[in-house]
Amino acid sequence: MRTACVILSLWSAPLTAQKLPNIVIVYADDLGYGDLSCYNPRCAYQTPRLDRLAAEGVRFTDAHSPSTICSPSRYGLLSGQQICRSTGRGGGAFEGPGGPSYLKPGTLTLGGMLQQKGYRTGVFGKWHLGLTWLDKDGKRLGGGFDNSLLIDYQKSTPLVDGPNAHGFDESFVTPNCPTTDPLYLYIENGMVPVPATRRHKSATLPNPGGKWRWDNDEGFMAEGYRFVDADLLFYDQAKAFMTGHRERHQDRPFFMLLSTQICHAPVLPADGFGGTTKAGPRGDFVRQLDTLVGRLLDLLDELGIGDDTLVLFHSDNGPETMHVVWMRADHDHDPAGGFRGMKRDGWEGGHRVPLLARWPGRIPAGQVSDQLIGTTDILATLASAVGYRLPDDAATDSFDMLPAMIGTQEAGKSIRPHLLTQSFGGEFQLRQGNWKLLDHRGSGGNAYDRGEMARYALPEKDPDAPGQLYDLATDPGETDNLWSREPERREQMRRLLEHLKQSGRSAPMGREPIGIDGIPVRR
Repeated sequence: MRTACVILSLWSAPLTAQKLPNIVIVYADDLGYGDLSCYNPRCAYQTPRLDRLAAEGVRFTDAHSPSTICSPSRYGLLSGQQICRSTGRGGGAFEGPGGPSYLKPGTLTLGGMLQQKGYRTGVFGKWHLGLTWLDKDGKRLGGGFDNSLLIDYQKSTPLVDGPNAHGFDESFVTPNCPTTDPLYLYIENGMVPVPATRRHKSATLPNPGGKWRWDNDEGFMAEGYRFVDADLLFYDQAKAFMTGHRERHQDRPFFMLLSTQICHAPVLPADGFGGTTKAGPRGDFVRQLDTLVGRLLDLLDELGIGDDTLVLFHSDNGPETMHVVWMRADHDHDPAGGFRGMKRDGWEGGHRVPLLARWPGRIPAGQVSDQLIGTTDILATLASAVGYRLPDDAATDSFDMLPAMIGTQEAGKSIRPHLLTQSFGGEFQLRQGNWKLLDHRGSGGNAYDRGEMARYALPEKDPDAPGQLYDLATDPGETDNLWSREPERREQMRRLLEHLKQSGRSAPMGREPIGIDGIPVRR
């Protein structure tokens, strides 16, 4: 009887701030499954600090971004939902002013959820979820680089849909890709210290190998804007947040999201990182990311909180097209890790990405997990870890993967019965066990009938089929379309896909958090 009373008291007792872990997420950009040496034995360079992070926690081998491009994936990270829950189908990446945000008012975000549990929250780096900018007449501006000059910053700020309106106490971000998509400026806590009034010329960037400067759009920038060392700046901001938090708020846990630019095009390793690998500028760029993660982990130890912090490392989608072409040709390195496809594609190379987690004393070291897991699951997993019960109308594509992380999940049993992903145009892919349905022809993203991509075109074994069906257990390269040969499986998955689209959710209702000690926490 006494044991039962103790268990009941643990169920009902609220978790105190002292028990809650600090949480750090490092979110990489266009980093493929094959871009870390802990994933790729043929990697053309080494990533020692990320390999160590994996060795000290869990490395997921079947992890997926919710989209094959950046803005919808960022929506999935922060909301726990597929982009179709916001837009009805797909969602593109923003350029110029763009907006409004994919995060609609009232959406429960990862930061907002953790704020409710007493966390101080910060985000530093690339935002790229859309923002509302107004002209002098108070009219919202659409995309287009030239619209940048029409922004009235006094009317537009503080931004109504920036990070500080979506669950973050502190923020220092760029509106779009920091070195690719104008407008090029910094947003600090919803305000713009220096407006974008100068015209940027791509020829002013350094030239590390010529072609690696590719995909830097010319547009308007703020005076003093930094391209080459963007990620060093973001790291410095993150460091200041964590250091300041320890000085002024030791009684509270913190959540920090470092949203890097690496390794999005253009490839611009900062000073001191060029030539640090034998794999060219992109190899050096990834090494820079590895080094920054190492500095962050070292900082946690210096602050005395390394053992009290849950660290996640993840990527927003697969590797960029030309990066795959050049790295394969020049360095015998496959950023997609042997999978078919790349950024924008619905094939595995477009959305199967690294996911690492370390939490000393909670996540057993040395785990390698083949659990099917997605970016959207991070919200429900962290909610479970901190004892927050998600309402049924929030994070509707988020499954609690904490048992897979802390090693309590039964071996061979999948938490997820299925997983949705979406490609460049919003086309759907559905995983169910080892089966994968693509509700579209071709890649769903890149054109493989011309140019540099033509070399990677594969013969279509069912050319008249309106979609694709693969058994990844026997065909991980997605080469043998079983659409016509497995009609029962195909139709069952098509019905399931339609249900998941129409129902507005793929996650179960009535989710109860497991809690920090693996014991259900009930309100």
